[in-house]
Amino acid sequence: MSKSFLLLCSLIFFASPLTAKTIWSDFSLTYLKGSSYEVGDTDREVLTFEHANGTTWGGSFLFFDRLESANGDNETYGEFSARIRVKELSGFVKSIYVVPSLEMGAFDGVSGFSNSFTNYLYGVGIDLDVPHFQFFQLNGFYRNNQTGENNYQATLVWGVPIGPLFYDGFLDWTTSTDDSESSMNFTSQLKYDIAPHIGLDSKLFVGIEYAFWNNKFGIDGVDERNANLLVKYHF
Repeated sequence: MSKSFLLLCSLIFFASPLTAKTIWSDFSLTYLKGSSYEVGDTDREVLTFEHANGTTWGGSFLFFDRLESANGDNETYGEFSARIRVKELSGFVKSIYVVPSLEMGAFDGVSGFSNSFTNYLYGVGIDLDVPHFQFFQLNGFYRNNQTGENNYQATLVWGVPIGPLFYDGFLDWTTSTDDSESSMNFTSQLKYDIAPHIGLDSKLFVGIEYAFWNNKFGIDGVDERNANLLVKYHF
């Protein structure tokens, strides 16, 4: 199945630019600091690189997290997702997509323990026309997991201005398997753009990110309630 995924991604990157145009794109760098993480050390700093774009064929989203724990553990985690438009509609459902996605992670612990994984996700998605929201997306996936049994995932993504603030985030829900529990990760950011006050042309957000994660990584009873200081700069 991984060969099929790589073939699809190759077609997206090498064939679509011949006929597609980029409508918008965004690069950002985020710093997070929190002290209520579960699974491993509680205190961590996270640096996140994100790139998102919208094109005439759909769009894509890529991010990489670099997590540095106070005890010396470190982890790199990334995701790539393409949303390939197959139908444009009018009404509450605006568009329908095919959504191939990829998850990659690598962990190195001070104890000498290390692991890595690559998961392939195959899905469909829709854009919804929700009043006041800049975007509101729903995706459903079949997960081909490298470690553990395969399962299913639903993902909701949104962004909405609230006065001078901006609130965005995601909700991931994954089904249970014989060796893991169902998991729900509701992570969102509430932030304020201070760039106009300090003479910057690009956006510079400060705020908080909060993770409400039940059965983290499918581990029964491991529930994370984690607030992070957030600084995010858009290039």
